[in-house]
Parts: sequence; structure tokens; C-alpha cells
Amino acid sequence: MKRLPFEPPTDHYDQKIEQIDEKICKLIKQRKELSNNNPGFPHKHLISSWSAKYHFYEDFLNGVFSHFLNEELYKPFVEPKGFVKNIPILGSFEKGDVFYSVPFISQFENVSVVHLSIDKGQVSEEEMHRDHSFYKMSIVGETEYDCRNEGGGGSSGHMSYRYIVSPPLPEDRSKYKIVFTEIKGPFNKETDFEFAI
Repeated sequence: MKRLPFEPPTDHYDQKIEQIDEKICKLIKQRKELSNNNPGFPHKHLISSWSAKYHFYEDFLNGVFSHFLNEELYKPFVEPKGFVKNIPILGSFEKGDVFYSVPFISQFENVSVVHLSIDKGQVSEEEMHRDHSFYKMSIVGETEYDCRNEGGGGSSGHMSYRYIVSPPLPEDRSKYKIVFTEIKGPFNKETDFEFAI
């Protein structure tokens, strides 16, 4: 999904707070480095204490700290340009009655697009209304790759997702491995389930 360009909500900016805003940026960077880019989330009693001490609403502070978990969402998008060809992969993994497959990869001049299909045997009414899983994709290989889920869709027994990989993957499959990690919930928490294709 393409993100709309950001427009500041107001034209007003008080120059007297510029140095404070820069200090906030410096502190966010320091927080990121100290936590090794794994910030976690302050316990409820800390949020409550800081809310009272600094006169903020608790939900406001929850919102502020939630953003530290989602920095990756704001990474600039790389749009596929210059289609080259589709490469058949036909790789799969099976767990119970769920069949995961990567049928092909679309090669572009600037990126690769990995297609993941998930097919499930019998789907009960109860399962249809339960939270369903999403999958984070990573590439293990000699090169460092940026992977972004571009969305997906499907029906009760079939789901498909597209992932944009930058730089483009090599045609030689022995040079990398595609790894999918299950994530759930509004904050994309990883589960214990992972598979490679």
C-alpha cells in the first residue's frame, strides 16, 4: 500500500522550542541506541507515574511509546520498476493442514517481489472469526535485504501476500533462504512459529 505524502497539520511553529525539539530527537536516538533498537514498552505503573508527574494523559503517553515500536512503518517505499521476469520457486512448507508456498518471485530492475500463498484444509466458523496470523519475511544470505509486506488478501481457506525485497534477489537460489515468522496482534508480536523456503 502506498503511503500518502505527509502534510504538516499546521503552518505555525514557535522558534523558541526548536532547541527542545532537537533535544527530543537526540534523546530518541539515544534511547534507540541504548535499547539496541529493541525498545520494549514501559510498564503500566511507569506510564501512570509519568502521567501524574508530568501532567499528561496516560493514553497520550501510551501513544507516544507505541510509536517507538513502529519506526519501520515509516521507512520510504521502494516501488517496483521495470519488470524483468517471473522466476518459478515452487518452494513449500506444511504444518498440520496448512500448506505454505512460494510459487514464484517477480523480478524487477530495482526489487524482487516474493509471493506467499497459504492454503488451509477445513476452516470452521469459529476459526474464521479468530485473529488470523500475519507473516514477517526476512532473507538470510550474504547480502543484507530490506523486506516489506505490501499487503495481501484472500478467503477463509486461502490467503496470499506480496513482499517487496530490495535490492533484487539473485537468480541463484543457493545464495539465500526466505524465512517467514508468524506475528499476531495489534503490535505485531512474534510467535514461536517460523519456517524457511
